Amino acid sequence: MTDNLFIALDFTAGGQALDFLKHFKGIRPAVKVGMALFYATGADFIHELRQEGYPVFLDLKLFDIPNTVAASMISINRLDVQFLTLHALGGQKMLAAAVKEKAENLKLLAVTQLTSLSETEIQQTQMTTVQVGKSVQHLAKIAESAGMDGTISSAQEADLIQQVTGPNFLKVTPGIRLADGQRDDQSRIATPAYAKDHGANALVIGRPITQAADPLAVYKKILEDFT
Repeated sequence: MTDNLFIALDFTAGGQALDFLKHFKGIRPAVKVGMALFYATGADFIHELRQEGYPVFLDLKLFDIPNTVAASMISINRLDVQFLTLHALGGQKMLAAAVKEKAENLKLLAVTQLTSLSETEIQQTQMTTVQVGKSVQHLAKIAESAGMDGTISSAQEADLIQQVTGPNFLKVTPGIRLADGQRDDQSRIATPAYAKDHGANALVIGRPITQAADPLAVYKKILEDFT
């Protein structure tokens, strides 16, 4: 996987994101555009990023009936993004509908359980007594059976996913924090080194980079620790 570090552009305006990217002169890091930025800027900003040569991970976490998700894929294909997220909890039929309509070069990643949720919160919200690791494994298997390319899940579960999926199934891990950093609103966090040691293929990192005094230096240090 060539794009193994995605910078989450946690901004609410395109100008803010572009100003931030000026720190990366001469390189084009892979970037993640989430709901807040996408809803503020729309397709035009995605086209601008692609024209400038940035690989784009569009994090919309699609979760709807299969027909609606399939129709959405037709629109998303026009954006020429490289990665897209859907919720695994939408089920095998929904995920398969997305796979059927996706562009050839688009990789689809299934969100298992949000890294902001603790095991207790997951169990209470979803009315289950299943341990989070078992839940994540179950959802990963559903995603793989539907033809998805990989999962979005905590690095704490990357090795568990690896145990129940094929060797080419991607484990992309958000909730990454530096060893001396703050947890923010994340619960199931991990360091880049931990993610590497437990089978993660790629990292998604926002605030530890975007709020750093020297974003480029932090970015390079994380790449060094992960590769």
